[in-house]
Amino acid sequence: MIMRFDPASLTYDANGLIPAIAQDHQTGEVLMLAWMNAAAVARTLDSGRVTYWSRSRQSFWVKGESSGHVQRLVEARLDCDRDCLLLRVEQTGPACHTNRRSCFYTALRNGVETEILTPES
Repeated sequence: MIMRFDPASLTYDANGLIPAIAQDHQTGEVLMLAWMNAAAVARTLDSGRVTYWSRSRQSFWVKGESSGHVQRLVEARLDCDRDCLLLRVEQTGPACHTNRRSCFYTALRNGVETEILTPES
């Protein structure tokens, strides 16, 4: 059965936001987590360019718009409760604002923070 998707069918928090996890579609590497509102979800699906909602700026944020580190949507997946998105993306350049491939560059190993990714040059 094929159903037309409606972003309003997702479960958003009290601020109208849903967490969105960006994952490299080829490697499965988790790149980052950001937030989307219904309009950002719709913009992403319409354009193929991942668009988030910036909580600090209270505005849309098209990933890579200023940095050139673009995320092209390959596939969006909904979790079982419809309260989180998994965005399988084609990432150009680093995903993290620290210039690392992933925002998850610090591992906790035996109670010690260990940096496992260095910034790209």
